Amino acid sequence: MMKKIACLITNDFEDSEYLEPARAFSEAGHQVITIEKESGKTVKGKQGKATAKIDKGIDEVNPQDFDALFLPGGFSPDQLRADDRFVKFSKAFMDENKPVLAICHGPQLLITAKTLEGRTATGFKSIQVDLENAGVNFKDEQVVVCGNQLVTSRNPNDIPAFNRESINLLK
Repeated sequence: MMKKIACLITNDFEDSEYLEPARAFSEAGHQVITIEKESGKTVKGKQGKATAKIDKGIDEVNPQDFDALFLPGGFSPDQLRADDRFVKFSKAFMDENKPVLAICHGPQLLITAKTLEGRTATGFKSIQVDLENAGVNFKDEQVVVCGNQLVTSRNPNDIPAFNRESINLLK
């Protein structure tokens, strides 16, 4: 069954952490919709190898219209969490127990949304203390699946495990 996946993304996302999962989700029959401040623009990855055309502006979307949330890493999540609209959007998925797929710095949006207390997760080493301060049981593992809802990974090396467990959860 095809899932409609919201992807919150802006400039300086980690190229492979967007491209590879988005491709894997599409190949598994799911639809990835990119969301930023405004639709129609193109955002660039921090490595300069990838771009993403923005499908929808944050004011054009409603969490109820999506089955899952995908949060690639890089500097993108840190920029987006400064905007309450993206934080509120992310929080809705956690509150409604919809699948949330966050890699590297992706959990920063979930930290700001205050949705991780009591959860088990992982993330990039530099946000480990932030995750722990948010009440996370931090695991330094390739991929962590919590509560049949939240899939997290640490870095680009973990993408195969992240993709596998994300696609498994979306079934």
